[in-house]
Amino acid sequence: MFHTFVKNNSAMKDDVPFIFGRVPATNNFTDREKETKHLKQNFKGLINTIIISPRRWGKSSLVDRVAENFLSAKSPVKVCRVDLFNVRTEEDFYHTLAQEVLRATASKWEEMMANAKTFLSALLPQIGFSPDGQSEITFGIAWEKLRRQADTILDLAETIAAKKKIKIVVCIDEFQSVGEFKNSLAVQRKLRSHWQRHQQVAYCLYGSKRHMMLDIFTNSSMPFYKFGDLMFLEKIDTPHWVSFIQQRFKDTRKQISERDARNIAVLADNHPYYVQQLAQQVWLRTKLRCAPDIVMDAYESLVRQLSLLFTNTTETLTITQVNFLKALLTGETQFSAQNTLQQYRLGTSANILRIKKTLEKREIIDIVGSSISFQDPIYRYWLQKYYFAL
Repeated sequence: MFHTFVKNNSAMKDDVPFIFGRVPATNNFTDREKETKHLKQNFKGLINTIIISPRRWGKSSLVDRVAENFLSAKSPVKVCRVDLFNVRTEEDFYHTLAQEVLRATASKWEEMMANAKTFLSALLPQIGFSPDGQSEITFGIAWEKLRRQADTILDLAETIAAKKKIKIVVCIDEFQSVGEFKNSLAVQRKLRSHWQRHQQVAYCLYGSKRHMMLDIFTNSSMPFYKFGDLMFLEKIDTPHWVSFIQQRFKDTRKQISERDARNIAVLADNHPYYVQQLAQQVWLRTKLRCAPDIVMDAYESLVRQLSLLFTNTTETLTITQVNFLKALLTGETQFSAQNTLQQYRLGTSANILRIKKTLEKREIIDIVGSSISFQDPIYRYWLQKYYFAL
């Protein structure tokens, strides 16, 4: 059977109770109750939603968690997930979108093939299988003709929903990839012109490059400006991490104090990916009961483990960009002030804006209003202790 999401088997448990680098199972998901409720209501109400946050803050986990609520065959809402991570062209986008919509609205490949012939007959669709057994759709027409038939694919979800009397939520991950297509603005205008008219389909759009997502959805000159409900994910609060970490230790017959669990969250700056990674390293080092020195040993080990990556990242920066990061670490806020420019050898005040834009594009810093912070808390610590030795 074809489903965009697969339910977790409650009988299966991970050997290690902390998961990072992939979408976690339900029992590895912590907090986000408010965001979960909000997104679930948007799915039910077919409200277009845009989720924006820095990388690795749990956007995909949140969407998957909500999607699981609509997996039941009796649910009138079908959820389709489209991942644009390896999609580089407009043509690839149409293929991927059509394939995932067909897959999400069919229970077996025969039904998927029938739907393809019914709703995409002009494109001469064919269904094949990849080596891993996943269905793949191809079109028996040239790209230029496919481009002229793009309207059919962009309206495919709406057409199927109306015919089958269902509702569909199309969730598109790495949506910022659309901004890198050739003639990107024209493509975005085309998508918006179709999707804003859909009555039985809603779109949940999110991606890992925050600055690009902000430009696409909050820039008044862009086609997707005010397309839907904007959700900005915040960090998970420390108390939630403390209870989560303690419970996961308890579930595996180990113990960790509130103080040590809190220290894990604080050291990782409540960054979801790093909290899980550090907690995993602490858990692996703990036989029965955790101790403060175990937490610090795991933390320093994690920093050393990432040292080569951080070194390579830093070596790709210019001298003025590195100097800017040093100034940021020492608490400077007036980067264009003459004494700051001279002390940290940042060049002219006009250069500061270029440095900020480059570092933000590289996803090294995060800029919200006048506030500037490091996106990666472990990189910040590594720079401070090992690179600059401040």
